[in-house]
Amino acid sequence: MSAQSAEKLKFVDLSHTIEHGMITYKGLPAPVIADHLSRDQSRAHYAEGTEFQIGKITMVANTGTYLDTPYHRFDGGGDLADLDLARLAGLEGVLIRVTGLGRRAISRDAFSDLDLRGKAVLVHTGWDAHWRTDKYFENHPFLTEDAAIHLKNAGAVLVGIDSLNIDDTADKRRPVHTTLLAAGIPIVEHMRGLDQLPVTGFRFTAVPPKVKGMGTFPVRAYATFALE
Repeated sequence: MSAQSAEKLKFVDLSHTIEHGMITYKGLPAPVIADHLSRDQSRAHYAEGTEFQIGKITMVANTGTYLDTPYHRFDGGGDLADLDLARLAGLEGVLIRVTGLGRRAISRDAFSDLDLRGKAVLVHTGWDAHWRTDKYFENHPFLTEDAAIHLKNAGAVLVGIDSLNIDDTADKRRPVHTTLLAAGIPIVEHMRGLDQLPVTGFRFTAVPPKVKGMGTFPVRAYATFALE
């Protein structure tokens, strides 16, 4: 992409910042961010006036804005290292706005009569407004099982949501995770900033690192669309 064409694109960051001590999901530990090698310590290894910092982070995979692979749900499912970049980067996106819906459950009706085949489907609930507050963990919006079945059958290639969980956490079956991940459809949870996107006409990217034996990891999710 040329510098000229890049100037005509708007980039929208859709990820939360990972910070020391923050809680993404109650019951899971917060990340610990520290120096492995501080700048002061590094001076002993380099020429005068030269210093570096090497950081370290201890965290569970479900931290911040993260992507779930089939391995997260299914033993033997594809893990982070198995992901096809073509299903994660530069995807044609469609935004489903359900803010002010008046109910928590988002059914297949929200997605009916839409062309979803080959698209990243992002669900804008507005729940990210409660990020890092107690309210974020209570009575969050979620997709229903029939919505997940419809998304699978309609050919969605990725589904994201700006809520605590794409499933109702009271439902221990986790039917949305089960349906989508069984079909090889990655899930991105805890998104932010979806209010800044158009309904269509944008591209979506959410690429995690290539780690073998892990099913979930934080992503720098973002969207791009042309400026008028």
